Amino acid sequence: MFYYTVSIIGSILEPLTYHSKDKLSKLSKVTVLLQGKEKAGVVLDKVDEPDFETLKILHVTEEYFLEHQYQLAKFIASYYLCSLGEAFALMHPQSFSTVSNNSLKDATTTITLSKRQDEALRFLKQHPVSLLFGDTGSGKTEIYMKFFESVIQKNKRVIFLMPEISLTPQMGKRLERHFGSSFVMWHSKLTPKQKKEALQKIYNGDAKIIAGARSALFLPIDDLGVIVVDEEHDDSYKSASRPRYHARDLAIYMGKLYAISVVLGSATPSLSSYVKFPHFRLKGGHVVAKKEYIYEASREGVTPLIYHHLKNNLQAKKQSIIFLPTRANFKYLSCQDCGANFTCPYCSVAMSIHNKYNALKCHYCNFTQAIPKECPSCHSAHLSSNRMGTAEVVKELQESIEDVKVQQFDRDTITTANKLKKALKSFNDGEVDMLVGTQMLSKGHDYHGVALAVIFGMDNMLNMGDYRAREKALSTLIQVAGRSGRAGEAKVIVQTFNEEFFREYVERYEAFLEEEKFFRQGLYPPYKKLCRILFAHKNGIKAQEAMEQMRECLQKFGAVEIVGAKKCAIEKVANKYRYEILLRADKATDILKAVKSCKTPLAEVDMDPLEFS
Repeated sequence: MFYYTVSIIGSILEPLTYHSKDKLSKLSKVTVLLQGKEKAGVVLDKVDEPDFETLKILHVTEEYFLEHQYQLAKFIASYYLCSLGEAFALMHPQSFSTVSNNSLKDATTTITLSKRQDEALRFLKQHPVSLLFGDTGSGKTEIYMKFFESVIQKNKRVIFLMPEISLTPQMGKRLERHFGSSFVMWHSKLTPKQKKEALQKIYNGDAKIIAGARSALFLPIDDLGVIVVDEEHDDSYKSASRPRYHARDLAIYMGKLYAISVVLGSATPSLSSYVKFPHFRLKGGHVVAKKEYIYEASREGVTPLIYHHLKNNLQAKKQSIIFLPTRANFKYLSCQDCGANFTCPYCSVAMSIHNKYNALKCHYCNFTQAIPKECPSCHSAHLSSNRMGTAEVVKELQESIEDVKVQQFDRDTITTANKLKKALKSFNDGEVDMLVGTQMLSKGHDYHGVALAVIFGMDNMLNMGDYRAREKALSTLIQVAGRSGRAGEAKVIVQTFNEEFFREYVERYEAFLEEEKFFRQGLYPPYKKLCRILFAHKNGIKAQEAMEQMRECLQKFGAVEIVGAKKCAIEKVANKYRYEILLRADKATDILKAVKSCKTPLAEVDMDPLEFS
């Protein structure tokens, strides 16, 4: 009889001991019983017979995990303070039944780099981790592709990460045009059939370039040559649920694990990457676009000035994009007579309007109800929303501008990869005059005929309770403005009361980063490490007691500063009361040591948090 420790995939439990009559390979995927239910597990180590009774391993599957995946899972469990089983739940296993194809592919492309692009490529190859700081349209993608070409010629493979919502059909077409069947896409919107086909090519080695969202990091690839993280500043690389990892940071760790290069790319890099890693500055674009910035000090709304420019642009047979920092949903209903808001019965937040579905919805617990006809407090019928949403802007433009074709472009309407493909095609084919959208508008899409960009909500972003508020607002403005003027001259209208700040830095992002360093030093990343600990319980007293217990313990660790311990800004979510502790230290190891020593059962730990609400 053989005895093994087995990590239960997805479980919060520590590895458990099981037995088998057969000798098993390390990291084999198996089926075991846990509390009477069959669970998937990973064989870790062979151990001596224990002095307690063990259950037998029921089934050995045709799948296994790679050693690199095991090392990555251990790092995730250690740094992001989750169980090994939760870390393994991220990984895709390899299949024993797959016949590997290690044939060398011809990856010669027709791409020719400029002298400056060639310098950038040489720079990226010389550093373990480097930042390609390139303006929108400066040719970052061509540099990546030439890097991919050299990696494939060495019979190695590539992971090309992009934020989920910028996995555009356009990028897919470019990669396919240059690399043919050697390229696959990997993201959550693939159909089961597409996923199966992609996995088969990854398993047998036919897929040399895997372009995808953050989950692409967890595919079974043991012959990696480079990882590229495009739009490295994007918050969608950070997982909002356990394990709360950051894909960019994991890519950097994997670079060390595989001893390969990691390239970070952005037109508006995060201050953290700019400070930590050597960068190559790539200025300008293929098209020298003359942009005129017009600032309007006005409350959020489609003003006469904006209508004037939209109509003129339409008459000139040019296209426009209109950006709002939130979806149609983040628009709240309130009573004009008594001021009452329609709050979620389970969360301490106002519910958001979805006019399309005649519904109010809570975006924290998903509770939904029909839009009421009157105020429940004073029974007044004078109900209105005080913020714009994408659906509202679309309706307003259609009613106010004759014969205009307007399309909504956000996560409410673009729910599948096919819908994204159709929306972009109809816009680029000139069938749509104006695109009204949210963050999706700024994410790496190429719009050929846009001569006007209208940007709302910059002040809302600038006033967020987040140490990165200035960085996020300016970055968003630059990214959206960069989608216009691909075919020549363009105008960018920015609705803001903070013209001085945006005007100063909109074309000088590097100067902004240099100034931002001064504000962050001694307080925030990249100069300090942060950790947010959340406590949630249906009984608010229990949540508060858990927080106080952990705070008392943490006070013993002198190297870790307790910045605050209090009720969360949003006190209740999904009928649970919430409290939080924010920690700050010079080194992550000090925080990890303190948190591991003091962690209570209710504590939900978020290392390097990006979300503070």
